[in-house]
Amino acid sequence: MSPEPEPASAPDPGSTESAPSATDSSAVPATQASVWAPPGRSGVAVAEARAEKAGPPVAGPMLPPRPSKWRGVACPPGVALAALVSGSAAAVLIHWDRPGIGWLLAAAVAATAVFLVDRNARRRAASTTSDDAVEATSGRPTARTGSPRFDAGRLWWATLTLALLAVGAVRAAGWLFALCVVAACVAGSLAVVARRSANGILYDACAVWLAAAAAVPWAYAGTARVRSGNALRARRLGLSAAVTVALLAVFVPLLGSADAMFAALLETVTPDVDMPSVTRWIALFAVAGLGTLGALFLLAGPPPPAAAAVAGRTLRRSEWALPVGALAVLFAAFVTTQFVVLFGGDDYVQETSGLTYAEYARTGFWQLSAVTVLTLAVLMVVLRWAAQDTAADRWWLRGLLVAVSVLALVIVASALGRMWTYQQAYGFTVLRLLVEVCELWLGLVYVLVSAAVLRLRRAWLPRAVVGTAMATLLALAVLDPERLIAEKNIDRWQRGKTLDTEYLVTLSPDILPATDRLPEPLRAQVRTGLRADLDGDVWQSWNLSRARAR
Repeated sequence: MSPEPEPASAPDPGSTESAPSATDSSAVPATQASVWAPPGRSGVAVAEARAEKAGPPVAGPMLPPRPSKWRGVACPPGVALAALVSGSAAAVLIHWDRPGIGWLLAAAVAATAVFLVDRNARRRAASTTSDDAVEATSGRPTARTGSPRFDAGRLWWATLTLALLAVGAVRAAGWLFALCVVAACVAGSLAVVARRSANGILYDACAVWLAAAAAVPWAYAGTARVRSGNALRARRLGLSAAVTVALLAVFVPLLGSADAMFAALLETVTPDVDMPSVTRWIALFAVAGLGTLGALFLLAGPPPPAAAAVAGRTLRRSEWALPVGALAVLFAAFVTTQFVVLFGGDDYVQETSGLTYAEYARTGFWQLSAVTVLTLAVLMVVLRWAAQDTAADRWWLRGLLVAVSVLALVIVASALGRMWTYQQAYGFTVLRLLVEVCELWLGLVYVLVSAAVLRLRRAWLPRAVVGTAMATLLALAVLDPERLIAEKNIDRWQRGKTLDTEYLVTLSPDILPATDRLPEPLRAQVRTGLRADLDGDVWQSWNLSRARAR
């Protein structure tokens, strides 16, 4: 009988000679198991060789440093070039002291650069095969996955961005275009984020600019391999660029002095080099370049999406129904008095309050505006925190919040009527028109809130509110607000009221068509004042309203 084979001796737990098996990856430290191995050598062997070279480990627990966020995002080719092109376009095309077509052209260049780099990166990611698995196990960042696809939301926000900046090519009012530029920055950020993120609407509206700081080292690290692999080519290109500059420095002055027409063309396209211009170029280049880097960084590594479920609804029906019901009763009483004032007219107001109707309207507008804003905040809090566990909870929530929203809409209408009456009596100004438009937008927000209450879904509401604000601003630009102000003030003058010509002169050339209704010499006086500060434009700052004024 053959002897039985001896069982394998179990390793002594206290012995230092026992070693883990080479095939047991769980026994290998995490810092060694993720080591990329060249063909023909295992990852464990490479890790052991590195450990022998590094020497004995340091005693005591050591935590690995937490990597920066940008290290986990793959940098696609063309990021640095896109930032360079966008920054250069902004420096050349934008004149920040006035509205002009250059803003739209610079934004179009930046949007095209971002779109091309992102599309090429997605196509490369979609065409990769098994190499992605090797990259994923090596501990290095992998390229994004997915293919280019149509995104209606992203297209909407991008179109709105360009439309807002296009206002600078049509309207000459500086305050209007300043609002459009701010709104365009927000719309551009929302176009990049596309979907709601877990960070909320405030982060989404500023995401591009918040990501710009991390995008700089991300882009620098992403181009490191290109710089090291093409050092000779880069030197040759640099030499070629230097030779090009030298040749132009010699031949351009010679040709300019040889022909007067060519010299005039050179003077048109050559910018004036002075310290303010250089400062403007540097600032615009930095802002546009950083914005492009931030957008590409967010496209390569999007923020986490918002959670679908909303937890933590802690307000029971007995806790929120009492204050909201009290508001509903209070608003109903106020609305009833508004109908009495509406049908009673000016005589009733004078008898009850001792004020004219215009004075009565003036005293109440700002208070009603504050009421509408505060009520909106109350509705949003209740919609967020009120419990919806039972059908009765949901019906009470719908009934009370919709009732308050409808009554608040009547208050909004009352505020709008008061401001319109006040302007008819005392004149139209930019500030008064702006607050009236804001109140009109608040009425639209109440309609959106009512729709969210009826559906008991508020996830779409923040972006809808921001989108309607931008659409309202764009509609105001189409309406030509300063021309409307001038026309309404001229209407008042024709009805026997005074005309503040000094205020009209402070407006932009947008109002010139409205001055055709003025008789001479009043028309010449207003037009002379408007054209006094009408400087010439270069092609980058061309504006339709100023061109017509000239």
